[in-house]
Amino acid sequence: MNRRQFFGGSAALLAVGGIFGKYLFADTACSMEFMAQDFEKLRQEMVDVLKSRRIRSKAVLDAMSSVPRHMFVPQEMRPYAYQDSPLPIGLGQTISQPYIVAFMTESLEPKSGMKILEIGAGSGYQAAVLAYMGCDVYTIELLPELAQRAEKTLDELKFDNVTVRCGNGYLGWVEEAPFDAIMVTAAPEKIPEKLIEQLKDGGKMIIPVGPVNALQSLKLITKRGRRTVERDLLPVRFVPMVE
Repeated sequence: MNRRQFFGGSAALLAVGGIFGKYLFADTACSMEFMAQDFEKLRQEMVDVLKSRRIRSKAVLDAMSSVPRHMFVPQEMRPYAYQDSPLPIGLGQTISQPYIVAFMTESLEPKSGMKILEIGAGSGYQAAVLAYMGCDVYTIELLPELAQRAEKTLDELKFDNVTVRCGNGYLGWVEEAPFDAIMVTAAPEKIPEKLIEQLKDGGKMIIPVGPVNALQSLKLITKRGRRTVERDLLPVRFVPMVE
């Protein structure tokens, strides 16, 4: 499975507030020395936090304990990579809070071999988690610079079951549809019908829905023939999904 990249327009990543915590460093050289020694330990501590917050899926926890989140954030943010908070990744975007990544992934119930569409690639971390679980991931990002950066990082880490596209997330990826599942990491004010159309019968979509600058609802949608079944999961705050 070779990764390809297409250019056009898509959706931005979520911002769930948070603070940077206990690891503060005087300079980059010190940070790099620390990180080389302790990333694995910090990643396991992150997973312990996820367990304490009732993430139960072994497959999700295994993926989160294996995918190097620090590789998906800018150099200066790497000391904070395994705290349970979102981090800036440039261009006004963020990498999602680990708990939100784990919760959304667990709710979607991905299995090896599933074909998954992600709207809002950001730095590529969520796609990497799904890919580690054996899914074939098609991810769309609005911003060309982020799409290129995500593809480069995924390529360096040899995630060859992820395909990156820069395009309009509202349109989905019709050439590759239908999908077993869809994950959306930015909030439209209403559920895009084109994404429902690209979901297989019996497939699931997880998506935050609601107005800008207000609490939104993270919804799990299951397609049943010509109808959908919606379930509200969590109140969240995501950046708006734009065209």
